[in-house]
Amino acid sequence: MVLLTMTPAIVATILKCQELDPESLIKFQLPSEPSLAEPEVGNPISHSQLIDISKLVKNHPGQINLSPHLDGLLRGSKIYTPPTEPKPEPTSEYKALMARLRKEEEARAYERMLSPVSSPKSSIRHYPTIANASLYSTAVDRTEDEDEVTYADVNRQIILIINVLISIVACSVFIWIAARHWSTPKRLGLSMAGSGVIAVAEVVIYGGYVRRVQEAKQREKKKPEIKSILESWVIDGASEKENISMKSPADKSDETLRHRKGKHR
Repeated sequence: MVLLTMTPAIVATILKCQELDPESLIKFQLPSEPSLAEPEVGNPISHSQLIDISKLVKNHPGQINLSPHLDGLLRGSKIYTPPTEPKPEPTSEYKALMARLRKEEEARAYERMLSPVSSPKSSIRHYPTIANASLYSTAVDRTEDEDEVTYADVNRQIILIINVLISIVACSVFIWIAARHWSTPKRLGLSMAGSGVIAVAEVVIYGGYVRRVQEAKQREKKKPEIKSILESWVIDGASEKENISMKSPADKSDETLRHRKGKHR
C-alpha cells in the first residue's frame, strides 16, 4: 500500500465530503488504511482513498467547487515518510553503569596526573612483554640472516645460468664464423657439437666446485668449537672488560678450531 501526504486541496476536499456525504466517507475508512477523521496537511492518505474521494466528488458535481480529477488531487503530494521513532530512554542500570565508569576514568586520569614519571621497573611491571622482548630478538635476527643467505644463493644461481648461456652462444657463433668456408649442414652440426661440449664442460666444472664447497663445509663442521667471553657489562655500574678464555693447555691449535662467523651486533 502506497501512502501519500495530504495537500491543502486534499484536505479541503475531505472536509467538503464530510459535510455532504459523511456516510460514504466512512465507508472509505478501512482498518488497514490511515484515518480521515481529522485531515491535516502532511498526514498520510492511501492511493485507494484518493481514488474513492475522486469518485465521490464526481457524484456531486454542482455541490463541490473543487477539481474532481485524480491528477488535481495528486498535484503537490509526496510519498509519505513516517517520522523516526524517538530513542528509548536508557534504563536506570545503564545510567548507573555509565556514571560509575566516568568516575573510574576520572580517578585514573587524576592518578596519572599526580603520579611521577614511571621508572623502568614500574614500566616492566605494567608491561611484562618488554622484559621478554629479548627472547624474540634472536629468532628475528636468524630469520633476517636466512633471508640474506637465500637471496645471495638465488642471485648467484641466476648469474651462473646467464654466464653459461653466454658461453654456449659465444662458442656456437665463433665456430659458425670460423667454419664459413664449409657447407651449411657441416657448419650447423659443428656449432651444435661445440655448444654441447661447452655446456657439458660448464656443468662438470660447476659440479666439481659445488662438491669442493660441501667437502670444505663438512671439514669445518668437524672442527671443535670453543666459545669465549670477550667482554661483559654491569648495569648501573662501571664498565668491566674481561677476556676470559676457556681454553685449556690440552686444547688443539687454532688450525683445528672452527670459528663462528656471523653478524656482530
